[in-house]
Amino acid sequence: MYNSNFKIKSDPVILGLESSCDETAAAVIRGRTLLSSKIISSATEQAKYGGVVPEIASRAHTEAVDEVVSLALSEAGVTLKEIDAVAVTYGAGLLGALLVGLSFAKSLAYTLNVPLIAVNHIRGHMAAAYLVDKDLKPPFITLLASGGHTAILHTKTFTEFEILGGTSDDAAGEAFDKVARVLGLSYPGGVNVERLAKEGENSVPLPKCQVKNTQTLQFSYSGLKTAVINYCHNKEQKGEKVDRENVACSFQHAAVDPLVKKTVESAVALNVNTVTAGGGVIANGYLRARLEEECTKAGLKLILPEKKYCTDNAAMIAAEGLIQYLSGNFAPMDINARAQIPLK
Repeated sequence: MYNSNFKIKSDPVILGLESSCDETAAAVIRGRTLLSSKIISSATEQAKYGGVVPEIASRAHTEAVDEVVSLALSEAGVTLKEIDAVAVTYGAGLLGALLVGLSFAKSLAYTLNVPLIAVNHIRGHMAAAYLVDKDLKPPFITLLASGGHTAILHTKTFTEFEILGGTSDDAAGEAFDKVARVLGLSYPGGVNVERLAKEGENSVPLPKCQVKNTQTLQFSYSGLKTAVINYCHNKEQKGEKVDRENVACSFQHAAVDPLVKKTVESAVALNVNTVTAGGGVIANGYLRARLEEECTKAGLKLILPEKKYCTDNAAMIAAEGLIQYLSGNFAPMDINARAQIPLK
């Protein structure tokens, strides 16, 4: 019978599982040391349809989850008997895809009689920084930029944070994907916009992604996205060529610069000397360069996860799992997947 009264270890071995979208991922950590991280992706298959098809993603997860866990355990040199807890994404994401990972994690935790830890996917992105700097401790400021969320956060303790500001409409990742479609770029959109932007100049007049009141930390991508659409359509209607490279470059500047500016200003205003970042958009090379430049100017320490740990992965889920494990926050076996979860 499953025992929910577990003794907490100071340096546990945690298996993390991630299946919220089109990546089936598993990772193993011992404390804050990452032992392995493996991903089996269905992105190539999804690209045929211009985006993620939930049914295809769910089927791909079902086929890959056992294999990716075996690969992660093998690379880590760890056996199932050595696992102290299983951490898994239970939301937010595609419901069918989440259920595959959650069901597998439940079965494994029950069989091994170890804690099941339910991880909020977005909190996982925030926790990736803990694997970069093993000595990282709150307080710090986090720039979160993903396909579903854009926010500046003040992490006060390992389990408590304050949302300083966020997006009023689209998230940064959504805006990148929508602009990619306007420019005729294939899925995934963000990386292709960045690639095209490298060939262009910041010469197209576009509104910044911040609301008119420059004192607020709220962002808005709706107007920026619409401006790109209108610019391209007006050019086409006049029979003029759309300089896609310049549009991509100008959009990237307008979408990224305010995020960096407000993040650094928040750290300075709150007298916090460390900045971290998480989410798929943080893999953007221009954003990373701007963060490094502005944090250096302000005398702030910047902790950036490697690009592969910004996009969906299980290492970040295991990292957040460690935070929850040390807090004794274990999930019941009847927990269900959730397509949407509030950031806080």
